[in-house]
Amino acid sequence: MGTVIDDYISGFEGSAHDKLVAMRNLVRGVAPEASEKIGYGIPTWVLNGNLVHIAGFARHVSLFPGAEPLEVFASELGGYKTSKGTIQFPLDADLPMDLIGRIVEFRAAQQRAKQPARRPKK
Repeated sequence: MGTVIDDYISGFEGSAHDKLVAMRNLVRGVAPEASEKIGYGIPTWVLNGNLVHIAGFARHVSLFPGAEPLEVFASELGGYKTSKGTIQFPLDADLPMDLIGRIVEFRAAQQRAKQPARRPKK
């Protein structure tokens, strides 16, 4: 039985599908302890709060790592369209897996440093 993220990714074909699978595998490799869910309608990984999100579109796939990683990695993101907390990778170009990996590692280190959310006592 597939997961909701499997269902999301299966809605894409060709390059978009392949890139989403590659990004998912990368996130899983960097942060295997993160849980997966659909958040905001897109694949989301949670590790002491939101880690990263990914999404597919007609002409690109996006990584949503938040605003701070975009500042930290700004010198390497010049060739990509960005907006607050989002990086777009065109479907007709190879994914910069090393860069994406370092961004996810940066986010994972941030999230691992946080205290886990405490559940209220009943």
